[in-house]
Amino acid sequence: MTDLKTFLSQQRAIFTVAHPKSQALAGKASAWRSGVPMHWMRDWATPFPIYVQSAKQATLTDVDGHAYDDFCLGDTPSMFGHARLELVAAIAKQAGEGVGFMLPTPLANEVGDLLRERFHMAQWQVATTASDANRAVIRWARALTKRDKILVFDGCYHGMVDDCFVALKDGVASNKTGLIGQVIDQARTTKVIPFNDVQALAKALSEGDVAAVLAEPVMTNCGMIQPIDGFNETLRELCTQYGSILILDETHTLSSGPSGYAGAHNLKPDMFVVGKAIAGGIPAAVWGVTSEIAARMDAAQQEIGAGQSGIGTTLSGNALVIAAIKTMLTEVMTPTAYDYMLKGATYLVEGLRTVIAHHKLPWCVVHVGARAELIFAPEAPQNAEAMRDHLDHDLLEAFHLYLINRGVLIAPFHNMMLISPQTGFDAIDRLVAAVDAFSQELNS
Repeated sequence: MTDLKTFLSQQRAIFTVAHPKSQALAGKASAWRSGVPMHWMRDWATPFPIYVQSAKQATLTDVDGHAYDDFCLGDTPSMFGHARLELVAAIAKQAGEGVGFMLPTPLANEVGDLLRERFHMAQWQVATTASDANRAVIRWARALTKRDKILVFDGCYHGMVDDCFVALKDGVASNKTGLIGQVIDQARTTKVIPFNDVQALAKALSEGDVAAVLAEPVMTNCGMIQPIDGFNETLRELCTQYGSILILDETHTLSSGPSGYAGAHNLKPDMFVVGKAIAGGIPAAVWGVTSEIAARMDAAQQEIGAGQSGIGTTLSGNALVIAAIKTMLTEVMTPTAYDYMLKGATYLVEGLRTVIAHHKLPWCVVHVGARAELIFAPEAPQNAEAMRDHLDHDLLEAFHLYLINRGVLIAPFHNMMLISPQTGFDAIDRLVAAVDAFSQELNS
């Protein structure tokens, strides 16, 4: 019987033989820190990076000529497909008319109205990334409430936001392990509690010092964790009761429907953030606020007076981004596209659950909207601590690399899979077949 480490070694050898051009390019990348332009590009299970030649619709092709069914989709920026012709045309047109003016174009008003109509927030701002947007809303929440602390859930990720790099260690809030260059203890101003723990949530908010709760309505960054029945509604009620601002980060859960998870489930955040896919992969994020919050922001700004707010960057809201967002909202992120994506995700989940049942595997599948996750646990964990018990690094690496060797890409972080409106059901069948083959080889 082949053990897991031997199996993993075999898969690495298969990959290396099949990717000589990528290996050669990786060997010449010493100018890049970690050998890549952004070090996350090394977080895949491969011995060296796959170098991409091109991507169209839901297929990615590497420099060695291998085509992959892409269920990663850039970890969400390309959720609606690669090289969308609608987006290509809009970007080319705007590039020919200028990109950055630090002034609005006529399209800006259209985009603001489209965002208001779709996501039901009264006023909006554009940021360059969801990290920037989350930093902005945290700053505003502190200004409006005159409270220092925010609350996040254990296992969260909200971009490169210092305040959020806090986790529970033996039940105590601590800076996350591996946090580079941190000079203060973030737990002084950030509370962290388990997701789905209503009692802990009520206690933390009742102390009256939390400016804002920053949350995904479904946790997606430590393995997918669904809210228990009524949790998001209780979160809303408790934030109202104790005067804390509720911020929903829907950068991933935008896959739930045209208005995100909040729209699909009638949630009522005070502030709303979405990045990555909102401009089709062009670096951009948007954040919106209710009319009540907007009025409080006006009052706070008047109280402070003129001066540099420290919120915003020069490239935010540039003309290219505005053109891209308009195209996404009007031509790409359509109800028809979402209908297809949701049907595809249901088809994928049914296929994965059939494989699990056939092989009697102690695994499960969790999914929200067009996003699914295969979890190496018999039941879906309800918080990050329970999820961590099932994140077997060697098994995850072997699984990811096996899929890659069979021409299938899923997100490199745990087992997230995303369906685009350009993902063929035949591609879904190939993904399910690859999982089935992996299960057979694992059992043997």
